[in-house]
Amino acid sequence: MKSDYTATIGLEVHVQLKTKSKMFCGCAVAYGAEPNVHTCPTCLGLPGALPVMNLEALKLTALTGLMLKCQIAPVCKFDRKNYYYPDMPKNYQISQYDLPICERGEVPLYDLAYPKDAQKSIANPGKRVRLIRIHLEEDVAKSFHFESSTGIDFNRAGTPLMEIVSQPDIELPEEAFAYLTSLKQALIYGGVSDADMEKGQLRCDVNVSVRKRTDAAYGAKIELKNLNSISGVRRALAFEINRQIEALERGETLRQETRRWDDDLGETTLMRTKESAHDYRYFPDPDLLPVRTEVFLDEVRSRLPETPWEKRERLEKDYGLSAYDAGVLADDRPLSAYFEAAARGSARPKSVANYVMNDLLSALGAAGQTVEECPVRPEDLKALVTLVDEGRINSKQGKDVFSEMFSTGVDPQTIVRRKGLQQESDLGAIEALCREVIAANPKVVEDYRGGKSVSINFLKGQVMKLSKGKANPALVGETLQRLLS
Repeated sequence: MKSDYTATIGLEVHVQLKTKSKMFCGCAVAYGAEPNVHTCPTCLGLPGALPVMNLEALKLTALTGLMLKCQIAPVCKFDRKNYYYPDMPKNYQISQYDLPICERGEVPLYDLAYPKDAQKSIANPGKRVRLIRIHLEEDVAKSFHFESSTGIDFNRAGTPLMEIVSQPDIELPEEAFAYLTSLKQALIYGGVSDADMEKGQLRCDVNVSVRKRTDAAYGAKIELKNLNSISGVRRALAFEINRQIEALERGETLRQETRRWDDDLGETTLMRTKESAHDYRYFPDPDLLPVRTEVFLDEVRSRLPETPWEKRERLEKDYGLSAYDAGVLADDRPLSAYFEAAARGSARPKSVANYVMNDLLSALGAAGQTVEECPVRPEDLKALVTLVDEGRINSKQGKDVFSEMFSTGVDPQTIVRRKGLQQESDLGAIEALCREVIAANPKVVEDYRGGKSVSINFLKGQVMKLSKGKANPALVGETLQRLLS
């Protein structure tokens, strides 16, 4: 992006809620079923069918609002949003307009939420993107476009859909990436949604405009559709921002419109001119009463989880971890739970974190397993770290023991005993080995005493060889230095 231009970006994120049934009927919410099997007169929009609200969907939306520091409205209501698309059988969508369930709030952009290639050059560290609102509605059906026809699957029609609308606080494609990453993580932490973009559980529309930095007025707002991944959002924004700048540089006038992103071609194309709110002719749904949120808010507050950003701060404070380590662990809720189970009461929580982030994740990846399937119990990992930190086995032996623990599920003490790996830490025995090595290598000893300090490494190696690798390396080093001084 040219330095004399700036972009203004706002995101509308649609999230399918993790409920068993649809928003206004009892049909099951199930991904991957045969087309049109989870339907009824209500979600098919048949005459005379009346909607009944899904209370759990209301609770999950309020829970999201509390996690994101929103104001929960004392009263919210549902409206009819009128439009005529084949994926909306009633020719209107039940949504919320002027009285949404949540308003304001924010999403923090933490460093590890940014793309890896942008984490060392974050333009606005610690940025928080403000929210306008979170409202609840029903999802539409899914269209399948064939060579000469289109099929409609109404299984998705009526699924509880939460829409999270941000303020236009985002200025860069990398910030949009971080916003979506942070938001997705919060949704998963709260059990609100699995937020799987491949399954359509999280979908994003982007509004973007550009203007010269010296201009006070915003440029024309252009909406981008068909964004199927967080990386795709970043790529689409990078293209569209440059396209708009180039158009303005040519003297063209940009108008409000909706464009489709083609990830294969790496470009946007015109879909339609953009509708405004009045085009939808919103009016209160006469079949649904307003909702008083006080009826369920106390229960929702009792379900409020620790947010990912709160967990990062706590891991740093309680376990003395670096911001990076805390961020890596907090990124994965099951992984952070495993770490805490292993580190609780440990004298070296940093050592536990190293094993979790390096050895454990590597082994799980190679085995194609999740943390929940891990054969190494947290208490056994803590015991292994204790063995290494107390010098009862060395670090290389620790790695070998961990590998066997992962493959067999056996505790580390048993493995060490079976393999005879217990380090020799008896000072008298180590001193005897050191004296033997010193006597056998007078030239090396002379070099060391003559100022060639690295010569002691050879002597250490000889002691370790003589002990068959069982001598405590730290005690060997200390003893050799004492005897040679």
